[in-house]
Amino acid sequence: MTAGLPERLVEFVGALRANGVNSGTSETIDAADVIGILGMDDRPRLREGLSAALVRREGQREVFDATFDIYFPSAVGRSTGSIGAGDDISLDELREQLAAALDASDRDDLRRLAGVALDRFGQVGDGSQAGGVWSSYQALNRVAPQTLLAGVMKRKGLAANGDAADGRPVDERLAADETRELIAEFRSMVAAEAVRRMAEVRGRERMAKYTVPKRAEQVEFLTANALQLEQLRRTVRPLARRLATRLAAKRRRRNRGRIDVRKTIRRSMSTGGVPMRPAFEKPRPTRPELVLLCDVSGSVSAFSNFTMLLVQAMKGEFSRIRVFAFVNAMAEVTHLIDDDSTDLAARIVQEAEVARWHGSSDYGQSFAGFVADHLHAVTSRTSVLVLGDARNNYGEPRLDAFRQLAARSRRTFWLNPERVSSWGIGDSVAIEYGTIAEMHECRTVEQLSHFISRLLPV
Repeated sequence: MTAGLPERLVEFVGALRANGVNSGTSETIDAADVIGILGMDDRPRLREGLSAALVRREGQREVFDATFDIYFPSAVGRSTGSIGAGDDISLDELREQLAAALDASDRDDLRRLAGVALDRFGQVGDGSQAGGVWSSYQALNRVAPQTLLAGVMKRKGLAANGDAADGRPVDERLAADETRELIAEFRSMVAAEAVRRMAEVRGRERMAKYTVPKRAEQVEFLTANALQLEQLRRTVRPLARRLATRLAAKRRRRNRGRIDVRKTIRRSMSTGGVPMRPAFEKPRPTRPELVLLCDVSGSVSAFSNFTMLLVQAMKGEFSRIRVFAFVNAMAEVTHLIDDDSTDLAARIVQEAEVARWHGSSDYGQSFAGFVADHLHAVTSRTSVLVLGDARNNYGEPRLDAFRQLAARSRRTFWLNPERVSSWGIGDSVAIEYGTIAEMHECRTVEQLSHFISRLLPV
């Protein structure tokens, strides 16, 4: 490899690891061999070769591609064919050229025009390499490529809505879909070009940290948008299967781990008292009982929703599961749990009496209600799992009620979707509740999976 390339490769692999793609030393060596064989001349081929060496799991390719574009960019400085900062092109002229490129399905011209759009309408600041800033959002907002669909379809003599303008409605729909895909590609080109330029100004490591999309397992529940939440819902069943396998293996190891002292001594009589063949007690397979107490108020509903669906998908690993939900009143919702629901928390709020008098969270009142009406659901075999951010809106936390609940259970855990640094700030009483039950930060699916597979009693 050429000078400086090994360091670039090591930085690239480090950025992948920082974004959840677990590539180690052996994968890095494989990637170096790929570069040595394929060379650097054919960038698309290099991308595929490195992905084969470094990507090991489904769902990691998007992260890989975004990181690859930062560390192995398609160009340095301004793209070939793009205009200079001082050149002038009107918005109408740019849109006309873009429409022609879309009409011709010319991806090379679309890539050139992505650089032009950034140069002309995406600069923030002076535009120099030392301090310029490029905004793909600003450029795309001005150019508005999505509004060109009707004009492109008119150029082709077709209708944008798929109506039979020339007796070929199927062809029209296909042409419209193709144009929409090209527009989406152009938007991606502008965004990628902005990131590439910014990486030269602000540094590759910084851009990899803030611009590479997170894997679904790393998306924070409290900040996830609608698309990310939908992606999380699709991971429930595969994740449940993996976690169930881990729990079953953990249970088998625990059951086999106890030595039967009496049988071991008997066996040792044939070897002069030396216990050469230890005997193990007969496994007594037991599955734990689980009680969930879920805050379904708006601030943490996405977190509670996902966790309830995950636990429901793993119900075979527990002898009994009971689910209680609350905003400021506790109600059992076990009968409402349905792993096919799209928004379980919203359904619970509509159909169960989880709020009285007001719609703000009140953990103290809810715990007191649970102790008064549902404490019999908790036994010495029950593990209690509380889901919520412990923000009590400055109400009375009723630590006595929570302490009574925790004392009755086998173990009590609290999963908090907020960062540890936010606990105890404002109306948070996480620190007070944390003195009674183990409280764990659980902001992502990754952290939730770790808790279930490593810490949840089996």
